[in-house]
Amino acid sequence: MAITYKDSGVDLEVYEESMQRLPKLMHRTFTPRILRNDGGFAGLCALDFSQPLFARNYKQPILVSGTDGVGTKLKVAIGAKRHRTIGIDLVAMCVNDVLCTGAEPLFFLDYIAMAKDDPGLLEDLVHGISDGCVDAECSLIGGETAIMPDHYQAGDYELAGFCVGVVDKKDMITGKEIQAGDVILGVNSSGIHSNGYSLARKAIFEAGKLKLDSYVPELQQTVADALLEPTLIYSRLTRTVLSHYKVKKVVHGLAHITGGGLLENTERILPPSVDLVFRRGSWPVLPVFEWIAKLGDIASSEMEHVFNMGVGFVLVVRPYFAANIQQMVQDLGYECWPIGEAVPGEGKSRYA
Repeated sequence: MAITYKDSGVDLEVYEESMQRLPKLMHRTFTPRILRNDGGFAGLCALDFSQPLFARNYKQPILVSGTDGVGTKLKVAIGAKRHRTIGIDLVAMCVNDVLCTGAEPLFFLDYIAMAKDDPGLLEDLVHGISDGCVDAECSLIGGETAIMPDHYQAGDYELAGFCVGVVDKKDMITGKEIQAGDVILGVNSSGIHSNGYSLARKAIFEAGKLKLDSYVPELQQTVADALLEPTLIYSRLTRTVLSHYKVKKVVHGLAHITGGGLLENTERILPPSVDLVFRRGSWPVLPVFEWIAKLGDIASSEMEHVFNMGVGFVLVVRPYFAANIQQMVQDLGYECWPIGEAVPGEGKSRYA
């Protein structure tokens, strides 16, 4: 008997139904830079504009790229059967890295792999990605959906993303201008964000014997609610601050706080003659981290090494402008605290 593609687990008619649900979720993210190419093999983005209103007039445009996934936070979303926000995390993990150069995010592409076609699931995933792109002021211009029935178990899926931004060379932020006396401003995270989930799940589900629908009194929410809180995206924050100071370069360094915590992520941008010194107690550690540490009997040093501990993004700024920048960030709805300073050193970050 002749076999078909459908017999092997891939139904092209269902796949086509899935694809028909996605264009509207992409179009809502489009900026004036994007050239419509529906049905084409590639997404199109203009680097600059001919209209004076939108022109950036780059002198030496530098393209900035970043790629990432969501890690084992996916297992929580799959277990809870809540797929509408995990795409926000995907966008955040890519875009927030690109922002650390001072770049403006331009466009985003996703890769979604699953065991079988599921139009509803795919729509939920891309809806989250679309929401993340709107928040990031970044256009979703394409993606790939791979159906791999022999590679993934039923119900499982994988997400990966790719973001491209642009910054004029003279405006690029590398951290090399950080100098002794600079102030470190910490910006709040919304929770665990999208790293450390292997440790968090071990503490919660193995050591704590909890389930996704277990209610956590100290957090006043379920385990699933706590673990699926979307990652914050800091695009509007960086755009607002950097566009305010167009003449003077007052932001010397930017860091996205993910795996490795404050110390490892800020060391990545330090020049060799400066240290960053952080003051414990200068920002509120979120209750979710205290809960995880207690459940798993996890040492403070391990928690600080793995998690963001309530600080999702860092700006290293000239001291004269620190208070103004802090107020600017707070006016956008974020919490922001002076959490340390730069001192003479050898390119290390440490706690006081």
